[in-house]
Amino acid sequence: MSETGIIAILLALITSVVSYKGFVNQHFFNKYVFNVDRILLQKDYKRIITSGFLHAGWVHLILNMVTLLLFSGSVELYLGNISFLIVYFAGLIGGNLFSLLIHKNHGDYSAVGASGAVSGIIFASIALFPGISISLLVLPIYLPGWLFGILFVLFSIYGIKSRKDNIGHDAHLGGALVGMLTALLLKPYAFIENYIVILVIAVPALAFIYLIITKPALLLIDNLYFKKHHHFYSIDHAYNSQKAEKQNEIDRILDKINKYGINSLTNKEKNTLRQHSKSK
Repeated sequence: MSETGIIAILLALITSVVSYKGFVNQHFFNKYVFNVDRILLQKDYKRIITSGFLHAGWVHLILNMVTLLLFSGSVELYLGNISFLIVYFAGLIGGNLFSLLIHKNHGDYSAVGASGAVSGIIFASIALFPGISISLLVLPIYLPGWLFGILFVLFSIYGIKSRKDNIGHDAHLGGALVGMLTALLLKPYAFIENYIVILVIAVPALAFIYLIITKPALLLIDNLYFKKHHHFYSIDHAYNSQKAEKQNEIDRILDKINKYGINSLTNKEKNTLRQHSKSK
């Protein structure tokens, strides 16, 4: 990979600052998180973009930002600053719109993370430079970009169908596909040079998305996710678990007040109740 581009560095810095504010300010986090009901019922469409600048924790943030910086250099240099931004936000929006399609009947579904945008940059890189090598996480194993792309798409399709792990496959797949197609629209001659690799990657993904749109029952398989979808979440959706834990703590404090009076609360419990009131 070439030297990291300035736009990618700025995106990483802004995302880190916004994510940190979300870590320490629950009200801020709640205001900008991706949430199906807030988007579809209240038409708060900004969350489709703002959620990409929030993260579930430090590990989630660092993984996304390091990956962005590793893959950004060649793409930003080749496309230019403005086009790079277009690909990044196309992947972010595309990934979240695909998640919205998958979870449109799950009103309590929430998500955060730049995974869709980062996947868009990775797949733009694969479409423009299919000969690149990509490592498998921290393992000293490298795959050709085209092979990584094929395996990524197949694994994402399997993950969306089975929901057997804790990865947000829908945002990843949607962001990857939209990011790649956007890069090709900006540099169409890259398709002529690399059309075999691009078609092998894109066709299965597009076919799967078409089936989801025309036959949504394909996703209704008998597993834990579809029986209790609010209990099964990815790292992008850890917000749901945190929210449930905080609500349980508030319920416990209120029950204590009901039994023993407000003077029975510790300073920590009073502060928790105060912060909860501010967030509401």
